[in-house]
Amino acid sequence: MVEHTLLSTVINENACEVRSVDAGKIALARRQMLDDETYLRLAETFQALADGSRLKLIYALRVQEMCVCDLAAVVGVSESAVSQHLRQLRLLRLVKSRREGKMVYYSLDDAHIQLLLNVCLSHVRHEDEPAISGQQSAISSQLSAVSYQAPPPQSKIENLKSKMEG
Repeated sequence: MVEHTLLSTVINENACEVRSVDAGKIALARRQMLDDETYLRLAETFQALADGSRLKLIYALRVQEMCVCDLAAVVGVSESAVSQHLRQLRLLRLVKSRREGKMVYYSLDDAHIQLLLNVCLSHVRHEDEPAISGQQSAISSQLSAVSYQAPPPQSKIENLKSKMEG
């Protein structure tokens, strides 16, 4: 009996007690919704960032380009594992590579990746460091300056994936 009461209390705290639909809010939210492909790409990006090793790689690349050997030493995983992670990050356009002789160097694909990392770090640190308002202001101004860039057509993505697999 006590568990049932506790469960209903939790449910009531997370839901309205009276069902009331606000047509204006629904219409506004529907107009702002993105296409399904964009949500899929966002989910893929966040899935890639859900791995601690890949986040470490991105964090290491925020200030300088590095080769696989150096990244493996920094992150503490095998070169093979780093290569596999970088392949996935490259497919999602989170990192890019350039060849110099026999060396391949990796860097963040663009400033958006650094911005994404900064926003996530700000969110994670918000509980721990409430006095980061200066950093939050800087991130807010960066966010307002970022323009949305449409993703490449699916055919380009599939071509890139097939090149990487082949």
